[in-house]
Amino acid sequence: MILFRKAFLVFFVYLWTCLPAAPMAAGASSEEALPPFLPVDRVLILAPHPDDEAIATSGVIQRCLQNHVPLKIVYFTNGDNNELSFVVYEKRLVFRKKAFVYMGEVRRKEAVRAMKYLGLGEENLTFLGYPDFGTMEIFMRYWNPAKPMRSMLTRVTAVPYKDSFSFGAPYAGPSVIKDLKKVIMDFRPTKIFVSHPADTNRDHRALNLFLRVVLWDLEGTIDPPQVDTYLVHVVRWPMPRGFRPSLELSPPANLADVGIKWQKLALTDKEVWNKRQAISCYRSQLAYAPSYLYTFARKNELFDDLPDIHVSCIDASSIQWQDVRIYPEMDEAVEEEREISSLSYGVKGRDLMVRLTLRHRFNKNRGIFLYLFGYRKNEDFAEMPKIRISVGMRGVQVWDKLRRLRTKDVTLAYEGKSLIVKIPLTLLGGPDRILACAKTSSKDLPLDNTAWRVVFLDNGVPDRRF
Repeated sequence: MILFRKAFLVFFVYLWTCLPAAPMAAGASSEEALPPFLPVDRVLILAPHPDDEAIATSGVIQRCLQNHVPLKIVYFTNGDNNELSFVVYEKRLVFRKKAFVYMGEVRRKEAVRAMKYLGLGEENLTFLGYPDFGTMEIFMRYWNPAKPMRSMLTRVTAVPYKDSFSFGAPYAGPSVIKDLKKVIMDFRPTKIFVSHPADTNRDHRALNLFLRVVLWDLEGTIDPPQVDTYLVHVVRWPMPRGFRPSLELSPPANLADVGIKWQKLALTDKEVWNKRQAISCYRSQLAYAPSYLYTFARKNELFDDLPDIHVSCIDASSIQWQDVRIYPEMDEAVEEEREISSLSYGVKGRDLMVRLTLRHRFNKNRGIFLYLFGYRKNEDFAEMPKIRISVGMRGVQVWDKLRRLRTKDVTLAYEGKSLIVKIPLTLLGGPDRILACAKTSSKDLPLDNTAWRVVFLDNGVPDRRF
């Protein structure tokens, strides 16, 4: 029964992120040309799964090779948890853990083949081997290497691939941080391409978050690289599906006008065709979603990053709210289901304030979740609190990693349709910046899931640790 539920969950995620839906018109956006790659550049591409690098950055890869720019690709996971693709590819239903490790090996070989087609040798590819569909769980809960996460389908707690970068590394946050730091310190990239914090795939979000922490830790140690992010999983985007080389890839309507600086890399006809052929090397994925993958082989590639949020901490007697624009242009059918219509952050005294304007009143089947992970310079991020707050009919529950906190310091207040949550900054470890996200759910199914954002606490809050 448990295995059936896991299979259903994987199938639901596939339906939510991959199946075609009604077209969504892209909103107005200004797109600049991606700066050219120069001989002094060193480009690092971080891919959550084998195939993401081909889907999102085949043009970047070709352009780097044309200009003799040093290039490295790092794969966060081996994609071993895509159960639906395994069933379609192997034409059999298997639940043995060795079968899923085998699928990870298959996808690794596909990546090597795809990059070889584009002209990049295997010596430039690094596979970390962390758990597919499990890296966000690691980021949120598992920061003690002695108590690592257990992968849902492979049922292992450490990297199982002998040819991986850190074979046997426990599924825990410090392992990921250590690996990414070593890659960056050794390669010294000037430009990094990584998955987007608004991507609906959890591994894509997690890789972005881990990279942010690593780059913060390395501030003052390396020259800061330019970071560009790419989207792969967005509901009803891109449309129409299928290989359409004459069409451009435009920003999703819900992200077209939210303060994002979009950049595009225009591709030649030959580069588009090469991209399609690289994608075709991923036979295990094409077996169940061919039209979806080929959709990304278009006239250009898109990159951006969400702007950081800066909250003033000067006036302890009042709150200077910083609004965060979220999904302003969703289509009508989806918009009616969304619970969070606006989201704001502020600081008052020694407390972080989060204001959520809601569309409906709470009921027993709905809940709000806040994720607030503080970062403080010169403090080990593994030791910092990883606070998760759930608000529902049962009141407020607060978690730090795997441990539930018995605290009454997190309080709620209502102002019209707005819910204001007050969180002591001491609970967050006295941070100077916060990785933040909010979401709602109904009967355990997600309704809203806002992008992870960086909230900088400007001007400091004196002695927030005490």
